[in-house]
Amino acid sequence: MTNLGIKTVLHPVTDLDAAKKVYGALLGIEPMADSPYYVGFDVAGQQIGLVPNSDMTSPVAHWHVTDIEETLASVTAAGARVKSQPKDVGGGRLVATFTDPDGNVLGLIQDQ
Repeated sequence: MTNLGIKTVLHPVTDLDAAKKVYGALLGIEPMADSPYYVGFDVAGQQIGLVPNSDMTSPVAHWHVTDIEETLASVTAAGARVKSQPKDVGGGRLVATFTDPDGNVLGLIQDQ
């Protein structure tokens, strides 16, 4: 298992169009992905994503890993709890979340 670092931070939003304008102004760029279910900005290799209609209650940092199943097994053995099992969100990208002992939500991403 290799941890490639935090490369994606997802932000829950209620008004995608309004959020897209604010983040575009903040980042000074146009989104590289723009759909009704996800807007993503690439800033120096880090993806800033806006996710409408999500169950997230705050931004979630996602670590990119080479083996999501192995990473989940390792963190749960250390005391974390799986919040969402790995799921394919398109293009072979797997995403999962877990909570640390204090309830903080952390994310994992594995690209195929």
